[in-house]
Amino acid sequence: MGKTPVRMKAVVYGLSPFQQKVMSGLWKDIPGKISHKVSENWLSALLLLGPVVGTYAQNYKEKEKLAHRY
Repeated sequence: MGKTPVRMKAVVYGLSPFQQKVMSGLWKDIPGKISHKVSENWLSALLLLGPVVGTYAQNYKEKEKLAHRY
C-alpha cells in the first residue's frame, strides 16, 4: 500500500493592532486582588511593611526634633 497525501488545514493566530486585549484581565478588580493576596499572606505583608513604617516614623520623629533649629 502506498502513502496517499492528506491535506491538512493550518490554523494561524494573530493579534490585530486595534484589538489587543491580552492583558485586560490583569487590571480587572485590582483592589479585590490586592486584598485577597494580603489576607492570604498577612504575616508576610506585616513583616514587609513593619520596617518600612518604622523607618518612616523614626525619620519623621528625627525631623520633628530638628525642626526648631532652622
